[in-house]
Amino acid sequence: MSGYSAFARYYDELTANIDYRKRGEYFHSIIKRFKTTKDNILLDLACGTGSISEVMAGLGYDVIGVDNSDEMLGIAIDKKFDSGLNIQYLCQDMRKLDMFGTIDVTICALDSINHLASLEDVRKVFEGVAFFSEQDGLFLFDVNTPYKHRVVLANHTFTYETENVYCVWENTLNPETLEVKMNLEFFEREENGLYSRSSDCFSERAFSEADIERLLEECGFELLGKYGDDTFEMPVSDSQRIVYAARCIRNGQKY
Repeated sequence: MSGYSAFARYYDELTANIDYRKRGEYFHSIIKRFKTTKDNILLDLACGTGSISEVMAGLGYDVIGVDNSDEMLGIAIDKKFDSGLNIQYLCQDMRKLDMFGTIDVTICALDSINHLASLEDVRKVFEGVAFFSEQDGLFLFDVNTPYKHRVVLANHTFTYETENVYCVWENTLNPETLEVKMNLEFFEREENGLYSRSSDCFSERAFSEADIERLLEECGFELLGKYGDDTFEMPVSDSQRIVYAARCIRNGQKY
């Protein structure tokens, strides 16, 4: 879980194919399905450059964005100033969550859970979310599936090119742990037309549905639903992403 210094500068360019408005509205529809109260304090956990935070704030939520990368948060704050939306950003490791009060809805999107190195780290995140959730608060998150790690990410190399940067993204899969180590080489165009080189590396790990569901239950959540690939359908064998919806039924502050 690095600071993503080089990656942060070009994250939005390299993920321009993601329709953040559509993803935010999808999460909004899940929230409306399971939560009828008007309370709307929303935590965007591992918020990155704030794209989802911006969408959710635009939909009327009081948003708190948390991320462990100063570089990512710097970009998120710039977006907030441009949009004028009232979003609060905090630099925290999501395994050591520390809120000022309780939260009605927590979102953790774009495979951020996969960036955790172990099930124990996942447990720490779930425990932290439970501790700061309102009783009956919602927890929505997505994960890349073992199928995606084995087949789609695997040992593949991808290249991306924008006006300002050329990126070579090289994956290395551990087939036993389903951890994918990702090495990114950036060739950034300078004003003189030459390129400078920088790099970032990080890893993602796939977790089984059984482990995720067990940890949710142990940490005080009731599973409300799980959906394949941003739909409202059950996941299938070749789903690349699973979205989980859970309700806090055992507030952590009462442990």
